[in-house]
Amino acid sequence: MTAFPDVEARFVKSSRTVDQCPEPILPEYAFVGRSNVGKSSLLNMLVGRKDLAKTSGKPGKTRLINHFSIHNPGEKSPLWYLADLPGYGYAKVSKKMRNEFKDIIYPYLRRRENLVCAFVLIDIRHEPQRLDLEFMEYLARKEVPFAMIFTKADKLKPGAVEKHVADYHTKMLEAWEALPLHFVTSAENGLGRDALLEYIDSLNKELPEE
Repeated sequence: MTAFPDVEARFVKSSRTVDQCPEPILPEYAFVGRSNVGKSSLLNMLVGRKDLAKTSGKPGKTRLINHFSIHNPGEKSPLWYLADLPGYGYAKVSKKMRNEFKDIIYPYLRRRENLVCAFVLIDIRHEPQRLDLEFMEYLARKEVPFAMIFTKADKLKPGAVEKHVADYHTKMLEAWEALPLHFVTSAENGLGRDALLEYIDSLNKELPEE
């Protein structure tokens, strides 16, 4: 398989509410996960930049909906929007701020009309977490299309990666009739980058033309 061509990301704006987001004229892909799941590192890897999303060892760094337009290198017209959402679940912030994160994330997921897919990031090193399972159940109930992204695969040996993914699927099948699509990634070595970009490209090609 050949490498997916490079893409170029440009910052558009930060928004506190869904109503403040950019005009919904492009296909949009949201990235969300528990605090400190490695979201910023993954986004930087995806677009080949070190500074697109600010990385931090301190959970709760992303506090707004950050939009980026994705382009073919050197081209003016954007292809799609990338939306970087605040982390859900535990973060070293106040209870008030955690509730504010919820007030940002959930209305966005319900009301953002151009959202094609939400990518839910999950740290592959851990056993299935209740918050992740509940969050994905929420997406299913609200009929929000989503896929799972397992992060930090470089932290485990290949056999352990497969086992952890299988354990997650086994747990989910206790409540789910079918499993969502998943990707295994590493921001350290680029694992999963091409597969993710190819998937987004395939979804864009399936959308009806305006």
